Amino acid sequence: MTLFITVRKVARSRDFYSRVLGGTVVLDENPCMVKLSNSWIIMNPGGPPTGDKPGISVVDYQPGNTTSIFLNLRVVDIQACYEEWKAKGAEFVTPPIDRGAEIRCYMRDPDGYLIEVGQSTGPPHGNLAAKRPEDLSG
Repeated sequence: MTLFITVRKVARSRDFYSRVLGGTVVLDENPCMVKLSNSWIIMNPGGPPTGDKPGISVVDYQPGNTTSIFLNLRVVDIQACYEEWKAKGAEFVTPPIDRGAEIRCYMRDPDGYLIEVGQSTGPPHGNLAAKRPEDLSG
């Protein structure tokens, strides 16, 4: 899986995904590519429509209190990742919170993209997340 994100400053984002999260830089720019575990993140500035996407501009994400997409990182030891990444400058929304079937927290990258960090604790033992009322049929 490869995720493309539009970034304002390639060098700043490359540093975050490689130095803070431990990814491997594959290409520095045009586009920047960082390998994270078994996935890739491509980072480039926005731009106008091109021949293969006529009428579609790639624009910067406008961070705020809403999101429609976010990166989800699954880790073995969330507390260790939280402490290491926070020490390297990651800005977390909250510390890890135990939600029963998982422990999770969220952080933002330099452009404001939301990143979920989670550690599964329940599924191996048959414990799943509680259903929300809106998820129930009927």
